[in-house]
Amino acid sequence: MMDFGSSPFMGFGWIFMLLWWALIVVGVIAFIRWIADQSRDTRNHNHEKSPLDILKERYVKGEIDKREFEEKKKDVT
Repeated sequence: MMDFGSSPFMGFGWIFMLLWWALIVVGVIAFIRWIADQSRDTRNHNHEKSPLDILKERYVKGEIDKREFEEKKKDVT
């Protein structure tokens, strides 16, 4: 007859089971937060830059000169 209670780790099985379920719960929570952050980032990228901000970026990059920047700035504001 086999004696299943004689293993040295048999009494600690509940600890491993508890750790396993805690790992699963933490993983699910991390996944949900990651999905929420992704959806928040896509919403913000669509609405975060005003036309004036874009115009300033183009000026800083050297795509337009000061005269063109001032003309377009009057149109935007």
